[in-house]
Amino acid sequence: MTVTTYKWTIERYHRAIEAGIFDDQPIELLHGDLILMPPEREPHAYYNSEAADYLRTLLGEQVKIRDAKPITLPNDSEPAPDIAIVKPLGETYLKHHPYPEDIYWVIEFSQATLSKDLNEKKQIYAEAGIIEYWVVNLRTFQLQVFRNLQNGQYTTEIILTTGIISPLAFPNVFVQVQRLIGFRK
Repeated sequence: MTVTTYKWTIERYHRAIEAGIFDDQPIELLHGDLILMPPEREPHAYYNSEAADYLRTLLGEQVKIRDAKPITLPNDSEPAPDIAIVKPLGETYLKHHPYPEDIYWVIEFSQATLSKDLNEKKQIYAEAGIIEYWVVNLRTFQLQVFRNLQNGQYTTEIILTTGIISPLAFPNVFVQVQRLIGFRK
């Protein structure tokens, strides 16, 4: 027996949202598949909120920090990254979620979703041309940074537990790694 799954397009997904079909379900669209998002546990919510506030302080009004809000990608994907650092386009976002060209980088905080974030989401972000992707690994308390896109793949991975890092889009901004991953005693 052959199993065929239904693939959603961005347009059909948006129509279903407008019709209220998914009102009680936290989902995201990844490569045309509807993915149920697991509920956030306390560490995930805490580090996500703290990091978003910290980045707002560092980057000011030169960006818009979007917490768990969708981004629209060309590969029939509309994920809701934990943090998306995007161009401050104001009311443009009334018409559409940020597109890849509007996105400086995205950050996921991962514990239960670590495998998905390091594989499927990394692939989706790279294929869409997002120049930089950070994963805060809440299992090992390290920051995994993916950069240097070539042929729809990140070719560089940097793993940090301390120190500073500058996002590619903002080389004069210095992010303290421990402000993202938490201080360990």
